[in-house]
Amino acid sequence: MTASTLIDRTGRGPDPAPARYPVLLDMTARPALVVGGGPVAARRAAGLVEAGADVTVIAPAVCEDLADLVTGGRVRWWVQEGSADDLARANGRWWLVHTATGDPDVDSAIARRADELGVWCVRADRAGASAAHTPAVAHGPDGIQVAVSGGGDPGRARAIRDAVAAHLATGTLPLRRTRARRPGGRGRVILVGGGPGDPGLLTVAGRQWLARADVVVTDRLGPTAVLTELGADVEVIDVGKTAGHHPITQDSINRILVDHALAGRTVVRLKGGDPFVLGRGGEEALHCLEHDISVEVVPGVTSAVSVPAAAGIPVTHRGITTSVVIASAHAGAGQALDAARSAPRDATLVLLMGLSGLADTAAELVASGRAPDTPAAVISDGWSPRQRTVTGTLATIACDVAAARLPGPVVIVVGEVVGLRRQLGDLSGAPPTPIRQVG
Repeated sequence: MTASTLIDRTGRGPDPAPARYPVLLDMTARPALVVGGGPVAARRAAGLVEAGADVTVIAPAVCEDLADLVTGGRVRWWVQEGSADDLARANGRWWLVHTATGDPDVDSAIARRADELGVWCVRADRAGASAAHTPAVAHGPDGIQVAVSGGGDPGRARAIRDAVAAHLATGTLPLRRTRARRPGGRGRVILVGGGPGDPGLLTVAGRQWLARADVVVTDRLGPTAVLTELGADVEVIDVGKTAGHHPITQDSINRILVDHALAGRTVVRLKGGDPFVLGRGGEEALHCLEHDISVEVVPGVTSAVSVPAAAGIPVTHRGITTSVVIASAHAGAGQALDAARSAPRDATLVLLMGLSGLADTAAELVASGRAPDTPAAVISDGWSPRQRTVTGTLATIACDVAAARLPGPVVIVVGEVVGLRRQLGDLSGAPPTPIRQVG
Protein backbone atom coordinates (compact mmCIF):
# COMPACT_ATOMS: atom_id res chain seq x y z
CA MET A 1 0.00 0.00 0.00
CA THR A 2 1.46 3.36 -1.01
CA ALA A 3 1.48 6.47 1.16
CA SER A 4 -1.15 8.05 -1.07
CA THR A 5 -3.63 5.26 -0.32
CA LEU A 6 -3.15 5.13 3.44
CA ILE A 7 -6.30 5.55 5.47
CA ASP A 8 -6.69 6.29 9.15
CA ARG A 9 -8.58 4.13 11.64
CA THR A 10 -11.82 6.00 11.01
CA GLY A 11 -11.67 5.13 7.32
CA ARG A 12 -11.88 8.79 6.29
CA GLY A 13 -8.45 9.03 4.72
CA PRO A 14 -5.71 11.50 5.72
CA ASP A 15 -6.63 14.97 6.89
CA PRO A 16 -5.98 17.38 4.00
CA ALA A 17 -4.50 19.96 6.40
CA PRO A 18 -1.76 19.31 8.96
CA ALA A 19 -2.60 19.53 12.63
CA ARG A 20 -1.89 22.97 14.11
CA TYR A 21 -1.21 23.95 17.69
CA PRO A 22 -3.54 26.84 18.57
CA VAL A 23 -2.18 29.62 20.77
CA LEU A 24 -3.12 33.22 21.65
CA LEU A 25 -0.26 35.71 21.66
CA ASP A 26 0.11 38.70 23.96
CA MET A 27 1.38 41.30 21.49
CA THR A 28 1.40 44.23 23.90
CA ALA A 29 4.37 46.50 23.01
CA ARG A 30 6.00 43.69 21.01
CA PRO A 31 7.56 44.61 17.65
CA ALA A 32 5.62 43.35 14.63
CA LEU A 33 6.41 43.80 10.96
CA VAL A 34 3.89 43.97 8.12
CA VAL A 35 5.36 43.74 4.63
CA GLY A 36 2.95 45.10 2.02
CA GLY A 37 0.78 48.15 1.58
CA GLY A 38 -2.54 46.86 0.26
CA PRO A 39 -5.93 46.15 1.90
CA VAL A 40 -4.84 42.75 3.24
CA ALA A 41 -1.77 44.27 4.85
CA ALA A 42 -3.99 47.03 6.25
CA ARG A 43 -6.27 44.49 7.93
CA ARG A 44 -3.30 42.65 9.43
CA ALA A 45 -1.77 45.90 10.67
CA ALA A 46 -5.07 47.05 12.17
CA GLY A 47 -5.44 43.76 14.03
CA LEU A 48 -1.94 44.03 15.45
CA VAL A 49 -2.54 47.63 16.50
CA GLU A 50 -5.75 46.56 18.22
CA ALA A 51 -3.75 43.90 20.08
CA GLY A 52 -1.32 46.55 21.33
CA ALA A 53 1.66 45.66 19.13
CA ASP A 54 4.41 48.05 18.06
CA VAL A 55 3.81 47.89 14.30
CA THR A 56 6.09 48.76 11.39
CA VAL A 57 4.93 48.61 7.77
CA ILE A 58 7.35 48.21 4.86
CA ALA A 59 5.94 49.11 1.44
CA PRO A 60 6.68 51.51 -1.40
CA ALA A 61 3.08 52.79 -1.20
CA VAL A 62 0.13 52.21 1.13
CA CYS A 63 -3.63 52.06 0.69
CA GLU A 64 -5.99 54.55 2.30
CA ASP A 65 -6.69 52.44 5.40
CA LEU A 66 -2.98 51.98 6.08
CA ALA A 67 -2.35 55.66 5.43
CA ASP A 68 -4.92 56.49 8.12
CA LEU A 69 -3.01 54.30 10.59
CA VAL A 70 0.24 56.02 9.65
CA THR A 71 -1.10 59.59 9.91
CA GLY A 72 -2.79 58.68 13.18
CA GLY A 73 0.59 57.65 14.60
CA ARG A 74 -0.55 54.08 15.18
CA VAL A 75 2.05 52.47 12.87
CA ARG A 76 5.39 53.57 11.40
CA TRP A 77 6.02 53.30 7.69
CA TRP A 78 9.30 52.52 5.96
CA VAL A 79 8.88 53.66 2.36
CA GLN A 80 10.70 50.94 0.37
CA GLU A 81 10.18 47.62 -1.36
CA GLY A 82 9.97 44.79 1.13
CA SER A 83 12.36 41.86 0.93
CA ALA A 84 13.88 39.06 2.99
CA ASP A 85 16.90 41.28 3.62
CA ASP A 86 14.77 43.51 5.84
CA LEU A 87 14.48 40.68 8.36
CA ALA A 88 18.21 39.99 8.29
CA ARG A 89 19.07 43.64 8.89
CA ALA A 90 16.71 43.72 11.86
CA ASN A 91 17.71 40.34 13.29
CA GLY A 92 16.26 39.90 16.74
CA ARG A 93 13.89 42.87 16.49
CA TRP A 94 10.72 41.32 15.12
CA TRP A 95 8.50 39.16 17.24
CA LEU A 96 5.97 38.45 14.49
CA VAL A 97 5.96 39.09 10.75
CA HIS A 98 3.02 39.30 8.35
CA THR A 99 3.83 39.31 4.67
CA ALA A 100 1.21 40.41 2.16
CA THR A 101 3.09 41.90 -0.78
CA GLY A 102 0.98 40.23 -3.46
CA ASP A 103 4.18 38.74 -4.99
CA PRO A 104 4.38 34.99 -4.14
CA ASP A 105 8.14 34.94 -4.67
CA VAL A 106 8.75 37.81 -2.28
CA ASP A 107 6.32 36.41 0.31
CA SER A 108 7.99 33.01 0.05
CA ALA A 109 11.47 34.48 0.51
CA ILE A 110 10.39 36.50 3.55
CA ALA A 111 8.75 33.45 5.11
CA ARG A 112 11.88 31.32 4.57
CA ARG A 113 14.16 33.98 6.04
CA ALA A 114 11.87 34.42 9.05
CA ASP A 115 12.01 30.67 9.66
CA GLU A 116 15.81 30.76 9.56
CA LEU A 117 15.86 33.58 12.10
CA GLY A 118 13.35 31.87 14.41
CA VAL A 119 10.69 34.53 13.85
CA TRP A 120 7.06 33.58 13.41
CA CYS A 121 5.81 34.57 9.97
CA VAL A 122 2.30 34.55 8.53
CA ARG A 123 1.83 34.51 4.76
CA ALA A 124 -1.39 36.14 3.64
CA ASP A 125 -1.43 34.35 0.30
CA ARG A 126 -0.68 30.78 1.45
CA ALA A 127 -1.19 30.15 5.14
CA GLY A 128 -0.05 26.55 4.82
CA ALA A 129 3.29 27.63 3.39
CA SER A 130 4.38 29.42 6.57
CA ALA A 131 4.96 28.26 10.12
CA ALA A 132 2.05 30.32 11.47
CA HIS A 133 -1.31 31.47 10.22
CA THR A 134 -4.12 33.60 11.58
CA PRO A 135 -7.47 31.85 12.04
CA ALA A 136 -10.87 33.38 11.52
CA VAL A 137 -11.80 34.91 14.89
CA ALA A 138 -15.21 35.58 16.40
CA HIS A 139 -15.23 38.17 19.18
CA GLY A 140 -17.64 38.25 22.08
CA PRO A 141 -18.08 40.27 25.30
CA ASP A 142 -15.60 40.21 28.20
CA GLY A 143 -12.68 39.44 25.93
CA ILE A 144 -14.12 36.22 24.51
CA GLN A 145 -12.38 35.09 21.32
CA VAL A 146 -13.20 31.96 19.34
CA ALA A 147 -10.61 31.04 16.71
CA VAL A 148 -11.70 28.85 13.79
CA SER A 149 -9.53 26.90 11.40
CA GLY A 150 -11.24 25.69 8.26
CA GLY A 151 -8.92 22.75 7.70
CA GLY A 152 -7.29 24.48 4.76
CA ASP A 153 -10.54 26.05 3.55
CA PRO A 154 -10.63 29.80 4.46
CA GLY A 155 -14.19 30.19 3.20
CA ARG A 156 -15.41 27.45 5.52
CA ALA A 157 -13.52 29.03 8.43
CA ARG A 158 -15.17 32.40 7.78
CA ALA A 159 -18.64 30.84 7.54
CA ILE A 160 -18.20 29.02 10.85
CA ARG A 161 -16.69 32.16 12.41
CA ASP A 162 -19.70 34.23 11.34
CA ALA A 163 -22.14 31.68 12.76
CA VAL A 164 -20.32 31.60 16.09
CA ALA A 165 -20.12 35.40 16.15
CA ALA A 166 -23.88 35.63 15.63
CA HIS A 167 -24.52 33.35 18.59
CA LEU A 168 -22.08 35.30 20.75
CA ALA A 169 -23.77 38.56 19.77
CA THR A 170 -27.27 37.31 20.55
CA GLY A 171 -26.33 35.72 23.86
CA THR A 172 -27.38 32.20 22.81
CA LEU A 173 -23.99 30.80 23.81
CA PRO A 174 -23.02 30.46 27.50
CA LEU A 175 -21.11 33.66 28.28
CA ARG A 176 -21.15 33.54 32.08
CA ARG A 177 -17.85 33.31 33.90
CA THR A 178 -17.33 30.06 35.80
CA ARG A 179 -13.94 30.69 37.43
CA ALA A 180 -14.20 31.33 41.16
CA ARG A 181 -14.25 34.99 42.11
CA ARG A 182 -11.72 36.58 44.38
CA PRO A 183 -12.86 36.80 48.01
CA GLY A 184 -14.31 40.22 48.71
CA GLY A 185 -14.66 41.10 45.04
CA ARG A 186 -17.69 43.17 44.12
CA GLY A 187 -20.11 42.34 41.36
CA ARG A 188 -22.20 44.71 39.31
CA VAL A 189 -25.81 45.45 38.45
CA ILE A 190 -27.10 45.71 34.91
CA LEU A 191 -30.51 47.32 34.38
CA VAL A 192 -31.89 45.64 31.26
CA GLY A 193 -34.98 46.90 29.46
CA GLY A 194 -36.78 43.82 28.20
CA GLY A 195 -39.23 45.53 25.87
CA PRO A 196 -42.99 44.99 25.85
CA GLY A 197 -42.81 41.23 26.44
CA ASP A 198 -42.06 39.63 23.08
CA PRO A 199 -38.60 37.98 23.43
CA GLY A 200 -37.81 39.06 19.87
CA LEU A 201 -37.90 42.70 21.00
CA LEU A 202 -35.24 42.19 23.66
CA THR A 203 -32.05 43.88 22.46
CA VAL A 204 -28.87 42.03 21.55
CA ALA A 205 -27.06 43.70 24.46
CA GLY A 206 -29.84 42.59 26.80
CA ARG A 207 -29.51 38.97 25.71
CA GLN A 208 -25.75 39.13 26.12
CA TRP A 209 -26.05 40.30 29.70
CA LEU A 210 -28.61 37.61 30.50
CA ALA A 211 -26.16 35.03 29.18
CA ARG A 212 -23.51 36.41 31.56
CA ALA A 213 -25.72 36.79 34.65
CA ASP A 214 -25.30 34.97 37.95
CA VAL A 215 -28.59 36.36 39.24
CA VAL A 216 -31.63 37.67 37.35
CA VAL A 217 -34.16 39.81 39.21
CA THR A 218 -37.27 39.94 37.06
CA ASP A 219 -40.88 41.05 37.06
CA ARG A 220 -43.99 39.92 35.23
CA LEU A 221 -43.86 42.58 32.49
CA GLY A 222 -40.47 41.53 31.16
CA PRO A 223 -39.87 38.89 28.45
CA THR A 224 -39.99 36.03 30.96
CA ALA A 225 -39.87 33.39 28.19
CA VAL A 226 -36.13 34.02 27.80
CA LEU A 227 -35.55 32.84 31.38
CA THR A 228 -35.96 29.24 30.22
CA GLU A 229 -32.74 29.68 28.23
CA LEU A 230 -30.67 30.36 31.36
CA GLY A 231 -28.43 27.75 32.95
CA ALA A 232 -29.79 25.75 35.87
CA ASP A 233 -27.29 27.40 38.23
CA VAL A 234 -28.47 30.95 37.45
CA GLU A 235 -30.60 32.25 40.32
CA VAL A 236 -33.88 33.82 39.15
CA ILE A 237 -35.72 36.05 41.64
CA ASP A 238 -39.28 37.02 40.74
CA VAL A 239 -40.23 40.38 42.23
CA GLY A 240 -43.29 40.84 40.05
CA LYS A 241 -46.17 43.03 41.14
CA THR A 242 -49.77 42.74 40.09
CA ALA A 243 -52.64 45.16 40.57
CA GLY A 244 -53.28 45.50 44.29
CA HIS A 245 -50.67 42.89 45.18
CA HIS A 246 -47.10 44.04 45.83
CA PRO A 247 -45.44 41.16 47.74
CA ILE A 248 -41.95 42.69 47.41
CA THR A 249 -41.50 46.38 48.04
CA GLN A 250 -39.18 48.61 46.03
CA ASP A 251 -36.90 48.95 49.05
CA SER A 252 -36.64 45.16 49.19
CA ILE A 253 -35.80 44.99 45.48
CA ASN A 254 -33.08 47.59 46.00
CA ARG A 255 -31.59 45.52 48.83
CA ILE A 256 -31.67 42.34 46.74
CA LEU A 257 -29.67 44.00 43.98
CA VAL A 258 -27.06 45.37 46.35
CA ASP A 259 -26.71 42.23 48.48
CA HIS A 260 -26.01 39.98 45.49
CA ALA A 261 -23.61 42.48 43.94
CA LEU A 262 -21.73 42.80 47.24
CA ALA A 263 -21.34 39.01 47.13
CA GLY A 264 -19.44 39.41 43.85
CA ARG A 265 -22.23 38.40 41.50
CA THR A 266 -23.27 39.83 38.15
CA VAL A 267 -26.90 40.85 38.67
CA VAL A 268 -29.28 41.55 35.79
CA ARG A 269 -32.41 43.49 36.71
CA LEU A 270 -34.75 42.50 33.88
CA LYS A 271 -37.58 44.99 33.54
CA GLY A 272 -40.44 45.37 31.11
CA GLY A 273 -40.17 48.18 28.56
CA ASP A 274 -37.34 50.62 29.24
CA PRO A 275 -35.82 50.89 32.74
CA PHE A 276 -36.02 54.67 32.72
CA VAL A 277 -39.58 55.07 31.40
CA LEU A 278 -41.82 54.72 34.47
CA GLY A 279 -39.72 51.72 35.44
CA ARG A 280 -37.99 52.99 38.60
CA GLY A 281 -34.66 52.22 37.00
CA GLY A 282 -33.28 55.54 38.19
CA GLU A 283 -34.16 54.72 41.80
CA GLU A 284 -32.45 51.34 41.58
CA ALA A 285 -29.36 52.82 39.93
CA LEU A 286 -29.04 55.51 42.61
CA HIS A 287 -29.40 52.96 45.41
CA CYS A 288 -26.65 50.79 43.91
CA LEU A 289 -24.30 53.76 43.46
CA GLU A 290 -24.92 54.82 47.06
CA HIS A 291 -23.50 51.42 48.05
CA ASP A 292 -20.53 51.68 45.67
CA ILE A 293 -21.95 49.12 43.24
CA SER A 294 -21.16 49.56 39.55
CA VAL A 295 -24.29 50.02 37.42
CA GLU A 296 -24.89 49.83 33.68
CA VAL A 297 -28.12 50.31 31.78
CA VAL A 298 -29.31 48.60 28.62
CA PRO A 299 -32.20 50.58 27.11
CA GLY A 300 -35.32 48.71 26.12
CA VAL A 301 -38.18 49.16 23.68
CA THR A 302 -40.67 51.12 25.75
CA SER A 303 -44.27 49.92 25.74
CA ALA A 304 -45.38 53.55 25.59
CA VAL A 305 -44.42 53.63 21.92
CA SER A 306 -44.20 49.98 20.85
CA VAL A 307 -47.60 48.81 22.11
CA PRO A 308 -49.55 51.53 20.26
CA ALA A 309 -47.45 50.66 17.19
CA ALA A 310 -48.51 47.03 17.52
CA ALA A 311 -52.11 48.21 17.36
CA GLY A 312 -51.51 50.36 14.28
CA ILE A 313 -51.34 53.64 16.19
CA PRO A 314 -48.22 55.76 15.62
CA VAL A 315 -47.90 58.17 18.55
CA THR A 316 -46.81 60.93 16.17
CA HIS A 317 -47.82 61.42 12.55
CA ARG A 318 -47.14 64.20 10.08
CA GLY A 319 -50.20 66.38 9.63
CA ILE A 320 -51.74 65.20 12.91
CA THR A 321 -49.23 65.78 15.72
CA THR A 322 -45.50 65.89 16.30
CA SER A 323 -45.75 65.76 20.10
CA VAL A 324 -46.37 62.97 22.58
CA VAL A 325 -46.77 63.01 26.35
CA ILE A 326 -46.09 59.85 28.34
CA ALA A 327 -47.37 59.57 31.89
CA SER A 328 -48.53 57.11 34.50
CA ALA A 329 -52.28 56.85 35.04
CA HIS A 330 -51.90 54.54 38.02
CA ALA A 331 -53.44 57.14 40.33
CA GLY A 332 -55.77 58.81 37.83
CA ALA A 333 -55.17 61.56 35.32
CA GLY A 334 -53.33 63.98 37.62
CA GLN A 335 -49.83 63.16 36.41
CA ALA A 336 -50.96 63.12 32.79
CA LEU A 337 -52.60 66.52 33.14
CA ASP A 338 -49.49 67.94 34.79
CA ALA A 339 -47.29 66.54 32.02
CA ALA A 340 -49.58 67.76 29.24
CA ARG A 341 -50.15 71.25 30.61
CA SER A 342 -47.26 72.77 28.68
CA ALA A 343 -47.62 70.47 25.66
CA PRO A 344 -49.44 71.44 22.44
CA ARG A 345 -53.19 70.82 22.54
CA ASP A 346 -52.88 68.26 19.76
CA ALA A 347 -50.22 66.22 21.60
CA THR A 348 -50.88 62.50 21.88
CA LEU A 349 -51.33 61.28 25.45
CA VAL A 350 -49.95 57.82 26.25
CA LEU A 351 -50.97 56.59 29.68
CA LEU A 352 -49.57 53.52 31.40
CA MET A 353 -51.01 51.44 34.25
CA GLY A 354 -54.41 53.09 34.19
CA LEU A 355 -56.99 50.33 33.62
CA SER A 356 -58.70 50.41 37.01
CA GLY A 357 -59.11 54.19 36.99
CA LEU A 358 -59.95 54.56 33.30
CA ALA A 359 -63.42 56.08 33.83
CA ASP A 360 -62.12 58.74 36.22
CA THR A 361 -59.12 59.47 33.97
CA ALA A 362 -61.33 59.99 30.91
CA ALA A 363 -63.68 62.24 32.89
CA GLU A 364 -60.78 64.33 34.23
CA LEU A 365 -59.34 64.77 30.75
CA VAL A 366 -62.69 66.03 29.49
CA ALA A 367 -63.05 68.32 32.49
CA SER A 368 -59.59 69.75 31.78
CA GLY A 369 -60.62 70.79 28.27
CA ARG A 370 -60.19 67.74 26.04
CA ALA A 371 -63.20 67.27 23.76
CA PRO A 372 -65.46 64.33 24.68
CA ASP A 373 -65.22 63.03 21.11
CA THR A 374 -61.39 62.87 21.22
CA PRO A 375 -60.40 59.42 19.92
CA ALA A 376 -59.05 56.99 22.51
CA ALA A 377 -57.72 53.45 22.43
CA VAL A 378 -56.84 50.86 25.05
CA ILE A 379 -54.43 48.06 24.09
CA SER A 380 -54.16 45.00 26.29
CA ASP A 381 -51.24 42.52 26.30
CA GLY A 382 -49.46 44.27 23.45
CA TRP A 383 -47.03 42.19 21.37
CA SER A 384 -48.48 38.89 22.56
CA PRO A 385 -50.92 36.46 20.94
CA ARG A 386 -53.49 37.77 23.47
CA GLN A 387 -53.22 41.35 22.18
CA ARG A 388 -56.61 43.07 22.12
CA THR A 389 -57.54 46.64 21.27
CA VAL A 390 -60.66 48.65 21.99
CA THR A 391 -61.16 52.07 20.39
CA GLY A 392 -63.70 54.74 21.16
CA THR A 393 -63.76 58.31 22.44
CA LEU A 394 -63.08 59.87 25.82
CA ALA A 395 -66.84 59.87 26.36
CA THR A 396 -67.26 56.14 25.62
CA ILE A 397 -63.93 54.39 26.17
CA ALA A 398 -64.45 53.35 29.80
CA CYS A 399 -67.79 51.66 29.00
CA ASP A 400 -66.36 50.07 25.84
CA VAL A 401 -63.45 48.55 27.73
CA ALA A 402 -65.68 47.32 30.54
CA ALA A 403 -68.02 45.66 28.03
CA ALA A 404 -65.04 43.95 26.36
CA ARG A 405 -63.69 42.79 29.76
CA LEU A 406 -60.23 43.84 28.70
CA PRO A 407 -57.53 42.56 31.10
CA GLY A 408 -54.36 44.36 32.12
CA PRO A 409 -51.68 45.35 31.53
CA VAL A 410 -52.86 48.05 29.16
CA VAL A 411 -51.58 51.11 27.34
CA ILE A 412 -54.03 53.97 26.84
CA VAL A 413 -53.70 56.33 23.88
CA VAL A 414 -55.65 59.58 23.59
CA GLY A 415 -55.47 61.73 20.46
CA GLU A 416 -56.29 61.99 16.77
CA VAL A 417 -53.59 59.45 15.88
CA VAL A 418 -55.93 56.71 17.13
CA GLY A 419 -57.92 57.18 13.92
CA LEU A 420 -55.02 55.77 11.87
CA ARG A 421 -55.78 52.33 13.25
CA ARG A 422 -58.75 52.09 10.89
CA GLN A 423 -56.29 52.13 7.96
CA LEU A 424 -53.31 50.33 9.47
CA GLY A 425 -54.86 47.62 11.62
CA ASP A 426 -52.70 45.46 13.90
CA LEU A 427 -49.00 45.60 13.03
CA SER A 428 -47.46 43.31 15.65
CA GLY A 429 -47.14 40.32 13.36
CA ALA A 430 -48.98 38.12 15.85
CA PRO A 431 -52.64 37.26 15.18
CA PRO A 432 -54.63 39.24 17.77
CA THR A 433 -57.57 37.89 19.72
CA PRO A 434 -60.72 38.90 17.76
CA ILE A 435 -62.68 41.70 19.38
CA ARG A 436 -65.39 44.07 18.31
CA GLN A 437 -64.01 47.50 17.46
CA VAL A 438 -66.10 50.34 18.84
CA GLY A 439 -66.28 53.85 17.39
